[in-house]
Amino acid sequence: MKILVTGGLGFIGSHTVVELQNKGYEVVIIDNLSNSNLEVLEGIEKITGKKPFFELLDLKEKEAVENFFEKYTDIDGIIHFAASKAVNESIERPLMYYENNIHSLVYILQQMKKRGLQNFIFSSSCTVYGDPDTLPITEEAPIKPALSPYGNTKQIGEEIIRDTSNAHKIKSIALRYFNPIGAHPTGYIGELPKGVPQNLVPFVTQTAIGKRKELSIFGDDYDTPDGTAIRDYIHVVDLAQSHVVALERLLQNKNKEDFEIFNIGTGRGSSVMEIVKAFEKVNDIKLNYKITPRRAGDVPAVWADTTKAEKELGWKARLTMEDALKDAWNWEKKLKQKIK
Repeated sequence: MKILVTGGLGFIGSHTVVELQNKGYEVVIIDNLSNSNLEVLEGIEKITGKKPFFELLDLKEKEAVENFFEKYTDIDGIIHFAASKAVNESIERPLMYYENNIHSLVYILQQMKKRGLQNFIFSSSCTVYGDPDTLPITEEAPIKPALSPYGNTKQIGEEIIRDTSNAHKIKSIALRYFNPIGAHPTGYIGELPKGVPQNLVPFVTQTAIGKRKELSIFGDDYDTPDGTAIRDYIHVVDLAQSHVVALERLLQNKNKEDFEIFNIGTGRGSSVMEIVKAFEKVNDIKLNYKITPRRAGDVPAVWADTTKAEKELGWKARLTMEDALKDAWNWEKKLKQKIK
């Protein structure tokens, strides 16, 4: 079976391509390289022994999307990662986020409708819950007003997919995931942000390796045990495997509704300071960090109730935070060796 992975050279996308190829799927990647690197293809090939098909394409260009589906007429399923994804940047550049994240989704769904394609996995986010009333968060939690344009694009995206699925009988699943961290254990692929990292762990590893002078911890006055924000950090390999499991649910017609939603996390919250201390411990290294003001759009605490994914998908996170922090550090050290 041939699976299209948009944004397939990105952090989560590349790891998902690896898991798909390891299970025997043929993969076509679309990526515009705006926040990724062509060298990731080599990493995927080193791990799996097979290079996926690759198309350099911007999904905001409607005609280019149509041309792609004219060329690849045998797509069995689509996993859609391609999107701008930084909360802070979205607050500064909202129109870019709305154009990039919404247009690309609509153009793909239009082609699915036109060509009778069925199986669609959407990369959603726990940001759709906003600042939750209760923890852990279940899929039934109310969708609060988004705290950032990025979060809003995920809310709007889910609404678009729900309406399209209902109208045109497209089978789709939105995976609302929490905070992916880590890298592939081989060290051949990992998180490779362009410019200053927007996520915690790349900032940690870049500080540890000497690329950054110090790590900024945004706020220590939250209503949490140690004052720093709490998130549900999931190893990217576990997260990638959840996409394959969700896709197979659709391919095997096991879905119970045309549009389904699942939380993907570990079910455990860890604070920023816990991550910092755990990184120092497992990798035997001291980090230089400072406390800075909170960032706009950040909520105090978020972690998942993963009962539904465990029951319906038969999926459960199995790798630990320590595994992820070791793999992230291994990846950062390999990057430094490459630059040498």
